[in-house]
Amino acid sequence: MKKRNTIFLCLAAMAAMLNAQEKNIKKAETNFNNYAYAEAISSYEHLVKKGYSDEQIFKNLGNAHYLNANYQEAASWYEKLFKIEEVSVEAEYMYRYAQSLKSLQKYKESDMWMQKVHAAKSGDNRAQKFIDNEDYLDQIKANSGRYSIKNMAINSEVSDFAPSFYGESLVFSTARDSGLITKRIHKWNNNAFLNLYLSAPNENDEYVNTDKLSKLVNKKTHESSTAFTKDGSTIYFTRNNSENGNFSRDDEGVSRLKIFKATKVNDKWTNIIELPFNGDNYSVAHPALSPDESKLFFASDMEGTYGASDIFVVDINKDGSYGTPKNVGAPINTESRETFPYVTSNNILYFSSDGHPGLGGLDVFATDLNNTQKTDIKNIGKPVNSVEDDFSFIFNEESRKGYFASNREGGNGDDDIYSFNELKPLDLECHTIVNGKIKDHKTGAAIAGASVIIYDSENNTVSQAYTKNDGSFTMDSNCEDGNYKLVATKESYNDGDKLFTTVSANDTTDVELTLEKTRLAAAVGTELGKLLGIEPIYFDFDKSHIRRDARVSITKIIDYMNKFPEIKVEIGSHTDSRANDQYNQGLSLRRAKATSKYMVEQGISEERLTFKGFGETQLSNECTNGVPCTKEKHQRNRRSEFIIIE
Repeated sequence: MKKRNTIFLCLAAMAAMLNAQEKNIKKAETNFNNYAYAEAISSYEHLVKKGYSDEQIFKNLGNAHYLNANYQEAASWYEKLFKIEEVSVEAEYMYRYAQSLKSLQKYKESDMWMQKVHAAKSGDNRAQKFIDNEDYLDQIKANSGRYSIKNMAINSEVSDFAPSFYGESLVFSTARDSGLITKRIHKWNNNAFLNLYLSAPNENDEYVNTDKLSKLVNKKTHESSTAFTKDGSTIYFTRNNSENGNFSRDDEGVSRLKIFKATKVNDKWTNIIELPFNGDNYSVAHPALSPDESKLFFASDMEGTYGASDIFVVDINKDGSYGTPKNVGAPINTESRETFPYVTSNNILYFSSDGHPGLGGLDVFATDLNNTQKTDIKNIGKPVNSVEDDFSFIFNEESRKGYFASNREGGNGDDDIYSFNELKPLDLECHTIVNGKIKDHKTGAAIAGASVIIYDSENNTVSQAYTKNDGSFTMDSNCEDGNYKLVATKESYNDGDKLFTTVSANDTTDVELTLEKTRLAAAVGTELGKLLGIEPIYFDFDKSHIRRDARVSITKIIDYMNKFPEIKVEIGSHTDSRANDQYNQGLSLRRAKATSKYMVEQGISEERLTFKGFGETQLSNECTNGVPCTKEKHQRNRRSEFIIIE
């Protein structure tokens, strides 16, 4: 009987322990789902110490630390997650692990996990950016060293961030105020709620003293990230969704962020209203005005967001109303966090992101909004960017001074505000690289000192360089999609050229062009295009005018004829097989006449030129009547060729 009672008591104790454990797990999950990350971390870590662990606990612990910028702890828990046997983890956890490893400066390991992200989710924009820019650390290094930075005296032992220009003063957000009677602590990170403070410069133009902004703006909730109109009469600011100064929560128990607007009347902030595109079930935050104050940029996770948060823009109409917010789209926004936009007087957008290739955590990036042809995103480099979170960057382009926030080591508190001077401007021009080698056609030897020129489709010079001793060249070309011609010239050699196409601003690499030694005039019957290594003169469908891209090749023919003034040339023009034979015969003759006329206009004597039209009788490929062919193959037949006849 005693033995049975003992077993019963043991089972009852075990049941009680399991019940308590289930309550602890439920409590931890509730805290996590309610964004009370600090309490969730404490609860989960207590469970782990008790020997309890599973996939979801490691996921939530990793995420809770990651979202609080505790990247070392996040990496530790993600590592435990991936060590669980036979676990199938979503690509997002791989990405966050890779980002956390960056903050520990374990870049090789991080790159390995980015390869895994790409393998697991090939359509991931962030993974593709990594694949396209595996030398991203070299690119960041090239943009580094352009700023001198300094920790500011206005920082406290807690979080200070989101500076904004307010005339000569700075307004920023801080967690230093925890209330006079009852401390107001935020469960996300166990820090005090945020309020807005102002700092005016002293006689030495330094920011030392601070004052709390108006009580009409600062309430019992978070206030942060402001933007002021140039005349200082209007403020846009971020605040939690609230009612009568207290939190107002959505169906999930979350108090979302909203942007509010206030105007200054008799030196007091009044007429505080929330903007009409706010929502109770998504956040809208971090306002930034365009230079002409006709647009408002902000961060949000509203419908249409690619990732955790995206940059949006909305028109501010002249009557004070607002248009419909628009996602600024890729490549600015990714599947991760894009946040804290700021637009300079020259329309340069700075923002923070952990979706673009960076050093770890949030990095600051820039892009030129004036460039409508190609959006090029640049990491602004060290020392502004670090292995931790770097964000809320603002910049005065006239003084070349600005401010940003970071939680890097060596600061006074959690997040600190840093001032900076820009020593060298960031190059935001979009460049594509064209590189290759020029060689001797017969021997394959490198040709040093050859002139290499890139022409666009309008025959404008895009870039020029000279080959090095090994015959190599590297040039900056246009980012604009289109056709380009590379022309190489060297004394004692015939000129050579090669066509290439730029698509999506991709580089053109390993171009090889061979030049032939200059010879005496070629023999009768020689086709000059083949001799000079240039393309035939092509025509548009059913047209006979000389295209701009053909003029470079014709110029090479003319140069050759000027070099050998005794030769005479027959122009033979052709058509494709479309249309009837008689029509094509006439069209080819018109093309031959147009070619001859153009060459005469360029200085070649009529006596040295004859011309013939061959219609479709001398096709260069299989595209005869009734044979289906591509437009490109038909194009090869619409041509003029140049034969030495005397």
